[in-house]
Amino acid sequence: SANARDAVFSALADETRRVLLDRLRVRNGQSLAQLARGLRMSRQAVTKHLEALEEAGLVASDARGRGARFRLTPRPMTDAMRWMADVGGEWDERLEALRTHLARRRPR
Repeated sequence: SANARDAVFSALADETRRVLLDRLRVRNGQSLAQLARGLRMSRQAVTKHLEALEEAGLVASDARGRGARFRLTPRPMTDAMRWMADVGGEWDERLEALRTHLARRRPR
């Protein structure tokens, strides 16, 4: 749905969230402490970013023992990429039709 895509694009618009997704892409199933390591912000701020990623459906958390582990859930991103490919394909078709039209009108 459009709302789900909007949530994905909104989540991906933030650099810190993209860093967190990259960290999970490299090593899935990390704790908050592991994900926050090296970031110049509080764990509370990292938690807020992870919550935004969860709301967009890009990350899920599993409570284990004293802390949660975060993992990627890539389906919403796949759906957003499919939408972008569809839109891009439509524009490619339109531009090709315009090129063809202009080529026909060009004096010889």
